[in-house]
Amino acid sequence: MVDIAKSPAKVSGLVLHAAARYDFLVWLKTWGRERAFREQMLSFARLRMGESVLDVGCGTGALTIEAKRQVGPLGMVCGIDASPEMIARAERKARRAGTDVTFMEGAAQAMPFPDAHFDVVVSTLVLHHLPRKGRQQCAAEMRRVVKPHGRVLVIDFASGGSHGQRLLAHFHRHGGSKLGDIIALLSDAGLTIVESGVAGRSDMQFALAAAPAGA
Repeated sequence: MVDIAKSPAKVSGLVLHAAARYDFLVWLKTWGRERAFREQMLSFARLRMGESVLDVGCGTGALTIEAKRQVGPLGMVCGIDASPEMIARAERKARRAGTDVTFMEGAAQAMPFPDAHFDVVVSTLVLHHLPRKGRQQCAAEMRRVVKPHGRVLVIDFASGGSHGQRLLAHFHRHGGSKLGDIIALLSDAGLTIVESGVAGRSDMQFALAAAPAGA
């Protein structure tokens, strides 16, 4: 059971609403191999059976559904997104797949969950949509909702490079993020960096961090 805050938070940054178009572009840019793409991204989170997972900025839910497959029937997975259109499409996907996951509308800067609620928190291709303050708030919230010894995974587009070669170039007009900035962001939030580097392709990068033993 997921405890939900009653009042929605104000959202800052870019919110994507074109859910069907988003899915089409993902399919196009991954040459129809979206599941393999999602599996590769989640591999950095080191998910284990029975864990609880939060997908921040879940979009249309493909990564969330894949996370549930990896943590199994005893695991609990939730996805949040600021766009009601994305959430509606994600819920339809989950129903078609017969997957027991929870989706809800929510802001990355003020997540509707209690402290220390999830074993793992993942944020993929979200940070570049947020302004600096929003990124700091998101990092602080990920730190707040992850359990002691839990893990936080952030994957984002690298800054610079050829805009036309990037996955979902249409959707990340705000550019990317420097890996050093992501590492600093998570460190400043009180997390310890475990691993970082290229996330399978040169235009994406990841940072995996661990939460301390106590609050």
